[in-house]
Amino acid sequence: MQIVVDLNRCQAYAQCVFLAPEDFRLSGDEALTYEPNPDDARRLQIQRAAAACPVQAIVIDRLDGAERSVTS
Repeated sequence: MQIVVDLNRCQAYAQCVFLAPEDFRLSGDEALTYEPNPDDARRLQIQRAAAACPVQAIVIDRLDGAERSVTS
């Protein structure tokens, strides 16, 4: 799984920080930092955090075997 946050769109409402604190953090009052490649075990927390973002600044990409190209 990979997380991408549009930091230009992010308004630092910090809903993601409350829902997935292991992966999203506020540095200072307004600077969001995040783990771009989090542990897949926290997928549900991260999906909830992304859904809770009021400005929809968080995108989650799956990087599992189902989406990788298969070579014959």
